[in-house]
Amino acid sequence: MRVRFTADFDYQPTPQATVGYLAGMEMTVKRECAEQAIAAGKAVKVSANRREATHGEQVSG
Repeated sequence: MRVRFTADFDYQPTPQATVGYLAGMEMTVKRECAEQAIAAGKAVKVSANRREATHGEQVSG
């Protein structure tokens, strides 16, 4: 799932690993990561064409 992080977010795929994402990063991540970040209010889903965010916000690119 493609998301844009609106705040720093730490994703823990296993108890031994943590992946840190910084605010402003836009990338494709595992669905579980995206869902956790969106639920925490730290990311927004980006549409497949990458030209518009799902909330109508323009994404530079």
